[in-house]
Amino acid sequence: MVSNEKILVIEDEERIRRLIRMYLEREDYMVEEAEDGEFGLQQALENDYDLILLDIMLPGKDGIEVCKDIREQKDTPIIMLTAKGEEANRVQGFEVGTDDYIVKPFSPREVVLRVKALLRRSTSKAFSAEEHTTRDLIEFPHLFIDNDAHRVKADGKEVSLTPKEYELLYFLARSPDKVFDREQLLKEVWKYEFFGDLRTVDTHVKRLREKLNKISEDAAKMIVTVWGVGYKFEVEGD
Repeated sequence: MVSNEKILVIEDEERIRRLIRMYLEREDYMVEEAEDGEFGLQQALENDYDLILLDIMLPGKDGIEVCKDIREQKDTPIIMLTAKGEEANRVQGFEVGTDDYIVKPFSPREVVLRVKALLRRSTSKAFSAEEHTTRDLIEFPHLFIDNDAHRVKADGKEVSLTPKEYELLYFLARSPDKVFDREQLLKEVWKYEFFGDLRTVDTHVKRLREKLNKISEDAAKMIVTVWGVGYKFEVEGD
């Protein structure tokens, strides 16, 4: 079965671009390339991609800047490519909206597996109700989450989220009124054993609230800050 999913690879090393492209095309993905940040950003904003592979170290505009600029306009899933030892840059990447990262040197097979995993979690994946008899649904007065379809609606209108924003919302909504500290959220939602910057959580909560608030103030208010501790999902009584 041929995939029509389109991937943009923004990487300045031609050898790496060629290797990634070869392995992804074997899996029937459509692949486009950019060798610098400026052109990559232009491509990302002017076209619709299902996923972007973005190198952190690029000539001119670096990967952090590119990711930040993309996130101002689009929710396209992004995997950042980082060199070993660039821990601080990876944290920065999460803060500006990266969904996953792969450390160089990497196996091309690892790239394919990470791409497939993120596309499965992506909000852009379609869902056929006929394939499932039971649905993983979370329903509140102002918020509806269909986890099988990775779809969120606030007051009946669809909310467009990045995969990581979606995962954060779903994790909180599964345990109403339970307070999670930032360390717990980093471990459970980001799933990486790294000394993460707690601002990563705060940044994503802020973006999540802003997106919900554009559609429903009531839905946005369900994500509550517990001062000095962390966050919880609060459902008001009737």
